[in-house]
Amino acid sequence: MAWDDASARAALEQLFAAAVASADPRVVLARHLPEPPADGRVVVVGAGKSAAVMAAAVEAAWPEVPLSGVVVTRYAHGYPTTRIEVLEASHPVPDAAGAAGARRVLDAVAGLTSRDLVLFLVSGGGSSLTTLPASGLTLDDLMAVNRALLASGATINEMNCIRRHLSAFSGGRLAVAAHPARVVTLAISDVPGDDPTVIASGPTVPDPSTFAEARALVAHYGMALPDAVVAHLARGEEESPKPGDPRLRDVDYRFIATPRMALEAAAAKARELGLAPLILGDALEGEARELGKAIAGIALSARAHGHPLPGPCVLLSGGETTVTIGKEGHGRGGRNGEALLGCAVTLAGAPCIWALMGDTDGIDGSEGNAGAIATPDTLARARAKGLDPRSVLGRHDSYSLFSALGDLLEPGPTLTNVNDFRAVLVA
Repeated sequence: MAWDDASARAALEQLFAAAVASADPRVVLARHLPEPPADGRVVVVGAGKSAAVMAAAVEAAWPEVPLSGVVVTRYAHGYPTTRIEVLEASHPVPDAAGAAGARRVLDAVAGLTSRDLVLFLVSGGGSSLTTLPASGLTLDDLMAVNRALLASGATINEMNCIRRHLSAFSGGRLAVAAHPARVVTLAISDVPGDDPTVIASGPTVPDPSTFAEARALVAHYGMALPDAVVAHLARGEEESPKPGDPRLRDVDYRFIATPRMALEAAAAKARELGLAPLILGDALEGEARELGKAIAGIALSARAHGHPLPGPCVLLSGGETTVTIGKEGHGRGGRNGEALLGCAVTLAGAPCIWALMGDTDGIDGSEGNAGAIATPDTLARARAKGLDPRSVLGRHDSYSLFSALGDLLEPGPTLTNVNDFRAVLVA
């Protein structure tokens, strides 16, 4: 087929939709459930942007099983449930509702026996949504830490190492609170490499990291943290439970959706549309704009030389980039918009190349869009509106540019999250 703006946009949106659909808990969760206990309680708890819809999926799969419990999700990410309570809290900066929700979850699993089952439903955003300060720290302390982390350029793995050592909930502490009950975790992964210790900071798994590692990361990134936090990290008391801890021996961790699964679903859709897919990786990290530039270079090579594959093709990738806020300040936009604008600037109007970059949870950073779409004439249209793309990129204001062009990707909250999705179509 002959590719033009309309057909390329439609194809990219279908690929994004296929990736998101592959991680829909209402479709994929039931087949991962364990057998309910014959003579014990079932307590369902959870944290993350998908927690409410995951809870609803459990209720639908187990209509006759007596259930109780509570999950914490992001504001506006609720979903109707009848037996499992849904609480809402703030993300990405935590609030008092999240701290109270974390305490409610811990209370829900207290006093159980070895006959009981705790089903923990975890997805992206769980760290912020269940921010419960360790002894001696306050919520204000952890809110300040979270702001510093988001502006630092640290990877999600590094951020969560620090979070685990400031928390009374994460780093295996939820599983310890539930002991001696059996704990089964159903996880939607939003992190590169699908590391259970990183997803929501690993509330139900042993934490191999240490206070010393957390201190080293703070020093490496030059983070200015509250005095109480610095002192807490320096003391290094109340270390998180480590591998081999007998209280975590019976923890069962099951992935129901991952970034790789989402990319495979998008690749299958691409083939249906007559596009040859190439998955560059499901765990690409680094500075958002720089990754966007690198992906643009691959697309230009495919267009000019047919390498790494000839068109019509689509380059697919996932992972989680970072945005380091420089002296220019912070405009509006998230990491996907920034990566896409970096890609567009490098493409420099090259013909027959279109790109979509978005967060599969439907929210790119703090704005209401998942990401955006770039076309061969993105830069020309921006300049016609008086916008200099390089200057916009310098001040981290990608949202404003793509909004002015009418090119935002706005599916709304998808109620799942398998991290960033990037697709570059080369005709």
